[in-house]
Amino acid sequence: MATRTLDDADADADALRQVLAAVSRAWEAGDVDAFVAYYTEGASAILPGFALLGRAAIRDAMGDAFAGPLKGSRRIHQLHSVRFLNDGEDGGGGTAIAISRSGTALPGETEPAQDRWSMATWVLSRHAGRWLVESYHDCPAAP
Repeated sequence: MATRTLDDADADADALRQVLAAVSRAWEAGDVDAFVAYYTEGASAILPGFALLGRAAIRDAMGDAFAGPLKGSRRIHQLHSVRFLNDGEDGGGGTAIAISRSGTALPGETEPAQDRWSMATWVLSRHAGRWLVESYHDCPAAP
């Protein structure tokens, strides 16, 4: 299996940064459709205490969150590392495992509170040259 790291893949790493930035923009806008547009149909999101299995479940949960407790919040993702696996040719195929330090800033906050930072694992795959989230896992970050 071919593996390359963040340093070896500037174009793909930039594309992954753009996915995280687009997901963050959609979160801040409270736009659940734009948010889930970066998730595959069979995507999963594993968060402390629960699992969202499938894009529809992610959409439903995030729609409720954007209208309720996360309304007006924003999500910050700081890309820490990326490994690229099984690279395809001609912009097709390929898998990336990205690690980010992520946090949720509530309305009026410039930065997330210390207890709202997490470490996240993103598994993304390339579909017709476009990177999409296959799985997302989030757990609290150590202080």
